[in-house]
Amino acid sequence: MDERVRRWRLVLGGEADGTGCELSGADARMDATLAALYGGGSDGGAGGAAGEGRDSRRGAGLGGSAPRVARWLGDIRSYFPSTVVQVMQKDAIERLNLTRLLLEPEMLEAVEPDVHLVGTLISLNNVMPETARRSARAVVAKVVADLERRLSQRTKTAVSGALDRSARTSRPRRVADIDWDRTIRANLKNYLPDRKTIVPSRMVGYARRQRAVLRDVTLCVDQSGSMAASVVYSSVFGAVLASMRTLKTSLVVFDTSVVDLTDRLHDPVELLFGTQLGGGTDINRAIAYCQGLITRPANSIFILISDLYEGGVREEMLRRVAAMTASGIQVIVLLALSDEGQPHYDHENAQALAALGVPAFACTPDAFPALMAAAIERRDIAQWAERTLSVRTGR
Repeated sequence: MDERVRRWRLVLGGEADGTGCELSGADARMDATLAALYGGGSDGGAGGAAGEGRDSRRGAGLGGSAPRVARWLGDIRSYFPSTVVQVMQKDAIERLNLTRLLLEPEMLEAVEPDVHLVGTLISLNNVMPETARRSARAVVAKVVADLERRLSQRTKTAVSGALDRSARTSRPRRVADIDWDRTIRANLKNYLPDRKTIVPSRMVGYARRQRAVLRDVTLCVDQSGSMAASVVYSSVFGAVLASMRTLKTSLVVFDTSVVDLTDRLHDPVELLFGTQLGGGTDINRAIAYCQGLITRPANSIFILISDLYEGGVREEMLRRVAAMTASGIQVIVLLALSDEGQPHYDHENAQALAALGVPAFACTPDAFPALMAAAIERRDIAQWAERTLSVRTGR
């Protein structure tokens, strides 16, 4: 069989075929798993995934049975790589409304853990039975551990380097404050070959001891339903930043109420289960709370992560942001902190913030460490975003 014809047959499905290609064996079973979710497949070889329970809706072939769905989840994991499995799981949850079945341990043991699944589990936290809660925590812990392995060291390296540069001085007060490596490199031109030594004309050191807190970072995270992936990534990054002694990190989540989860930053899994996805949005109220946390404006970074759909008092929200920037606080607004592509957001509020000198843009998790470095060094964040993320920031 021609490989291109085979692939087109799997893409098109049986109902929209036109390829004249008959599938058998593993290909037929793979086709059935696709048909169960997306429709357009043949009736045979489904392993129970397609057929029974199908109605007129496209892709409604999984029915409402947890064992049937669990078998289907096992099938797709055997046929497709994990990245494809995660996309299909997300589609199944959205298309077939499988959230109720995720409360059953059998289902949680069958799924491929990923950020989107964690968001769904967090939204179900308050209705989850205890048996499912244990399985759900295991799923969330696995995803968090994977994210920490991928993002932690890169974040610490970027932030530490930026703190070193921002705290550097040409007049270190004590010998212990001298950065000998950079001092030697800065004075190589003063090397005396006959004496085999360097005569330093300029010292490079730190303005204060490394153990001092150099920056205060406040993460203010919108926990409305559309921000699920951003909540997950914010929690992981918050935990990483909180582990650095040179930073004082706070994390606040909000909908129409405000919850300070700073005391849970040592355990991002526990932190995530302290959030409650869904509900309305009162950005003004959240900013007001965070203003009370900030005591060193000139050394503070405030990061609002929200789609900016304000349910509170918009004018007061904008006044608060203007007051924060005027006091010296570095204010950054992220429309999303995720890999989900272009987010939906309130364009009018984004433009109003840009007029205040606070650009709003989406940031991927891989770019967040560099963003933190740019903020610590007080670079122009709008220029950084346009250059690094290839986005329009409204300036």
